[in-house]
Amino acid sequence: MKYVAPVCGQEGFTCPNCGAFAQQENWGYGDNGVGPYSGSQGQYAVGVSLCMHCKKHTIWHYDKMVYPYRGSAPMPNKDMPIEILKDYEEAASILTKSPRGASALLRLCIQKLCVHLGAKGININDDIKDLVKKGLPIQIQQALDAVRVIGNNAVHPGQIDTDNPTMAGSLFTLVNLVTDYMISKPKEVSDIYESLPDGALKAIDRRDQF
Repeated sequence: MKYVAPVCGQEGFTCPNCGAFAQQENWGYGDNGVGPYSGSQGQYAVGVSLCMHCKKHTIWHYDKMVYPYRGSAPMPNKDMPIEILKDYEEAASILTKSPRGASALLRLCIQKLCVHLGAKGININDDIKDLVKKGLPIQIQQALDAVRVIGNNAVHPGQIDTDNPTMAGSLFTLVNLVTDYMISKPKEVSDIYESLPDGALKAIDRRDQF
């Protein structure tokens, strides 16, 4: 599902509480009382969005999200390894305040992902090259390299605008995509395969011995 960044007063976006794209009910509070909220018009100092999917609130101060504090990034993949999840959540919490910082942290996420997938972890560029030799799909290679290059520019400024929250925000989607393809999908296949009857599994083993 496409990620739509939360925007105050918008009728629908990807909820930062539940991760679903859902309709939002919006209202605001301020000196003028309570009414329909549009943060872009600055009608109210405080805005509240109610997700029609999970029934939880997002709170804004003018056009800045203040709750939940994790920021406007997509929810992490449920199978993301804990050591990577910590960096992902830290990046999410600073996305709106420091897109460059978030980009640098997401580069660290893919470096750790490469190690999790069997790379040496000495040089991220060499790690991706090694994984490609082992059969890494080209779309995943491109996702890894996109986060690597943009993350590098966050630390060593180049030609990419890493102060752009939209650019930095797209990297979260790529990290989730790599996790889904390389960890979640194989896990789903393995769970289904292991649920087959013992007789069928033994027959497959005998078949593959010849």
